Amino acid sequence: MLLRHLARTSRDVAAEPARTAKITLLAECLRALAPEEVPAAVALLSGESQRLRIGVGPAALRELPAAAAEPTLGVLETERTLLRLAAVQGPGSRAERRRLLDGLFGRATDEEQDFLRAVLAGELRQGALDAVMADAVARAAGVPGAAVRRALMFRGSARAVAEAALGGGVPALAAFRLEVGRPVRPMLAASAPDVAAALERTGPAALEWKLDGIRIQVHRDGDEVAVFTRGLDDITGRLPEVVEAARSLPVRSAVLDGEAIALAPDGRPRPFQVTAARTASRQDPTRLRAEVPLHAFFFDLLHRDGEDLVDRPAHHRWSALAGAVPAALRVPAVETDEPAAAEAFFRQVLARGHEGVLVKDRDAPYAAGRRGAGWIKVKPHHTLDLVVLAAEWGSGRRRGFLSNLHLGARAGDAPGPGPWVMLGKTFKGLTDELLAWQTGQLLAREVERDSYTVRVRPELVVEIAFDGLQRSSRYPAGLALRFARVVRYREDKPAAEADTVATVRAIAEAGGLGG
Repeated sequence: MLLRHLARTSRDVAAEPARTAKITLLAECLRALAPEEVPAAVALLSGESQRLRIGVGPAALRELPAAAAEPTLGVLETERTLLRLAAVQGPGSRAERRRLLDGLFGRATDEEQDFLRAVLAGELRQGALDAVMADAVARAAGVPGAAVRRALMFRGSARAVAEAALGGGVPALAAFRLEVGRPVRPMLAASAPDVAAALERTGPAALEWKLDGIRIQVHRDGDEVAVFTRGLDDITGRLPEVVEAARSLPVRSAVLDGEAIALAPDGRPRPFQVTAARTASRQDPTRLRAEVPLHAFFFDLLHRDGEDLVDRPAHHRWSALAGAVPAALRVPAVETDEPAAAEAFFRQVLARGHEGVLVKDRDAPYAAGRRGAGWIKVKPHHTLDLVVLAAEWGSGRRRGFLSNLHLGARAGDAPGPGPWVMLGKTFKGLTDELLAWQTGQLLAREVERDSYTVRVRPELVVEIAFDGLQRSSRYPAGLALRFARVVRYREDKPAAEADTVATVRAIAEAGGLGG
């Protein structure tokens, strides 16, 4: 199949607001492919190809050869070139990447170039990531959607799961299981305005400290330990403390979910940027450990000594966790169904300097990769993880810097990178250091500008605190943020996991709507 067909499918899916119609379009495209083309096509259409470490930045995607007049580029040729790009390293790698990139884009038409640029920049706006693609694969293969979603949970690769579904059906999908050493997509939390509202949704629950650290997933098999990030990147070599903590446990094999965080000598959390900088650094971990020690805290156990626990209710996993992990390495928690007791615990957590609590349903299984009702986060103020859509040039002492941020939420609840709905602007909460950093980051993502505003690819996620919401005829959701301010940038979170307009409306309905 020519790449043109994928580009047009992507365009049509992006233009279609209905989820079921998106699924139909994708399924029809998948059924038209040759079997050997399916994995490559799914990787491209789902945005999975963007996860390849191809070493191509935004500037390289702005300096492209002229488009081809006629389509000749095939799906498999495209995939092979991207894999070659990802494999390039060593002396001369920059020139070789340029040669491969120019060769690929030089054979692509205007329509195909737009599609490829969106794939590599991670800005496909078709809403076809993971959940929608999983249902499309299920329809194309004639298998239950639950079977595809479960396989995707364990394998983490849409292309591999699609190949199995279309090639071997349910038996092939059932072969995907939790593997110690292969990361599982992490379970995500919804939001509630307060603990009472969260308990109304969960019933009897556990309330855990919500630590402002880095999400880690730790796999141990004998003496072998691997540490993965929220995005499934392997950072084992950077966190020797976490490796030692895992090796100290009385288990042969385990898969643990938790957080790594930098603490001050008094036990209070250090600023998130300290933890983030430590875990991101590739410098000598022994020296960094002495300067900024990290502490591991675990809150879930997905596997122990040959037994998978993901389908067990949460209280069973917590019991297994308590038997495998000492209290000093577990996130503190209490179980209650009393709003007053929950509120008191919440206030104690805040007094210790942490950012809030997670309210967890006792009976919920581990829903990897999904933001369900089983986990609900509660923070002291309203906060949302939004995406920067544009920024305005500052004035006065901020002249020369991009200052006033245009903030957007995802339009739908289905996981995906857009489209985006603007909720307001803010220039508050920005230090001089953060102002300089964000200017560089936004200019690297520029797509167009006028004399006041630079519009950017919707990639940067920023945590925004606000005092409430107000009705607004200016913004398409009919709501606008009140007194919005920047808390921090969420470099650990992709745009596909930004909050949705539905979450914003839920906050408004729960009492967050001002005048």
